[in-house]
Amino acid sequence: MTAQHTKIGTEIEPKVTLDKKDLTKCWRAWMMYNLSSMSFERLESFGFCLGMMPALKKLYPNQEDRKEAMKRHASFYNTEPQLGAIINGMAVGMEEKKANGEPIDGETINTLKVGLMGPVAGIGDSMIPGMLVPILLSIGMALAAGGSMLGPIFYIVAFNAIAIIGSYQLFMKGYKMGAGSVEMLVSHRSTKIREALSLLGVFVMGGVAASYVNLGTGLEFATKDGVDINVQMMLDGIFLNFCH
Repeated sequence: MTAQHTKIGTEIEPKVTLDKKDLTKCWRAWMMYNLSSMSFERLESFGFCLGMMPALKKLYPNQEDRKEAMKRHASFYNTEPQLGAIINGMAVGMEEKKANGEPIDGETINTLKVGLMGPVAGIGDSMIPGMLVPILLSIGMALAAGGSMLGPIFYIVAFNAIAIIGSYQLFMKGYKMGAGSVEMLVSHRSTKIREALSLLGVFVMGGVAASYVNLGTGLEFATKDGVDINVQMMLDGIFLNFCH
């Protein structure tokens, strides 16, 4: 604990400061357990609360204050886990300021979480499952086409490296920027980025499907006029290199 002091009137109270070890514990708990306790009522709320615990234990030695903070962070929450780490960092930073007497109440912190989880989920879902995963899978499938183990190994290593490093950097960025990150995440520019990433994800998925997914059918129909309809030929004309 860093020994700093803040003057309040004539009294001097110690200021509690989170160090890098505390922040890393918070990030690791979220990264490892964000989806470990799921329900339709809470979704990722308990994972979020668990990720806050290393900070809450240090910031709130008083048990009643800690219980209040735990209830605050156990309310409904759901977002994309990797990019969502930036919200965890922001919440930790705001809890630190609140514990040190700054004019931030619990409702403000909770409102920040609820307000950001949607926009972050939109960006994250477009980037991670919509774009990154298909790209890495297409590379992995190409490497594994001849039966090589290099394909799955590449995907596992590449995805985890990107997810772990990326979420850690975002967590630390959120902690440093605090509530200043809000404008960046909900601005008009971020909406354009979400739309562009969603469109790019559609193209990527289409390219992967066209390259690696094959469908075939033997359905044929004959009309009363004697015209034969070959369903396979129709599909081949619509989805080039998709149906064989």
